[in-house]
Amino acid sequence: MNDTDRQICTGPWDGPGDGPGAIAPPIFQTSLFAKASFGDFVRQQAAEHENYVYSRGTNPTVAFLEKRLALLEGGEAAKCFASGMGAIGAVLGGLLKAGDHVLFVNNVYGPTLELAQHLGRLGIDHTVVTDPGADVESHLTDRTALVYVESPGTMLMKLMDLRALTEVTRRRGILTAIDNTWATPLFQKPLGLGVDLVIHSLTKYVGGHSDVTGGVVVGSTELVREIFYRGHQLFGAVMSAMEASLVLRGLRTLPVRMEQHQENAARVIDHLLEHPAVAAVHHPYANHAPDDPLVRSQLTGYSGLLSLELRDGGFDAVSRFVDALRLFRIGVSWGGYESLVSSPVRPGNAAQLAANGIPGGLVRLSVGLEGAQSQIEDLDRGFAATAR
Repeated sequence: MNDTDRQICTGPWDGPGDGPGAIAPPIFQTSLFAKASFGDFVRQQAAEHENYVYSRGTNPTVAFLEKRLALLEGGEAAKCFASGMGAIGAVLGGLLKAGDHVLFVNNVYGPTLELAQHLGRLGIDHTVVTDPGADVESHLTDRTALVYVESPGTMLMKLMDLRALTEVTRRRGILTAIDNTWATPLFQKPLGLGVDLVIHSLTKYVGGHSDVTGGVVVGSTELVREIFYRGHQLFGAVMSAMEASLVLRGLRTLPVRMEQHQENAARVIDHLLEHPAVAAVHHPYANHAPDDPLVRSQLTGYSGLLSLELRDGGFDAVSRFVDALRLFRIGVSWGGYESLVSSPVRPGNAAQLAANGIPGGLVRLSVGLEGAQSQIEDLDRGFAATAR
């Protein structure tokens, strides 16, 4: 994390209507923008991706957030959405056509794959390769239009070599997209490694307060414009000015929050690695040395999302562990100020998990800001419950 990124996160409002120098970006709570002449209206509506016409398309508050996020990722342009799935849906639905093939690599967010299954009804096929070290080229076809990855991946937080991937896809003329939510733009910048599009669920670390949903796509001006007209305007997953203001509020503290998430997670992981009830910990800090070439080339820090395997796993053990926790609250999502716990383990789904490479005693933790010692004590309360 460098000072340039910190200044982007905390930079002053530079959009229209700055008035007397407001510190907080103004909220343009309006559905439309009137024009001085019909000629202006016609010209601006013809290029709505860069003009304020109707807030379903562009809005000054949202546009300011988009500019900040594009700068953070090192992209030319960005488009925000009402949720992370809105952003993912706009990429897949806006760029792909019947007959195309998508290759998903690494453990990918479940609803993303559910959407891919649905797109099969529209003639868009896909393949899933959960091994991040697999030979990607061997899974490409002459119809592959997009390779979509997560790194670190969902649940097991495995890293994949993004530069090696993009060397293959660029040679073949295939687009790449990555869900970069785990690392945030502060700890990983995939565009600099050759990836074409970066997606974030702004609901997670960037928003950071568990009070707003949002998503963003960052990339070249050309690709983001195409996504704007095909995937944003037509699908309608619009981020409002109020939501954008909440994400901007979160962005201003993102650097200090990520430093604390990282510090707390490292202390928690150190404890977990020594605990007899833990069979394994999944997180780059636990699974890679700091001087690992893959870590050094891609990550500049670590977020607080990790998973652990209970040595005596299964639904009953996971339930006892989770139910005994008090500081870690049971809930979906992650990346907020609070510590959360969840698990993919369900009664009778061990075979299904194994087929996807997920251990039967897996528990996911989102390490929040409460303090590492309190978090460790709470986890020990859970381990004690599994020993009964």
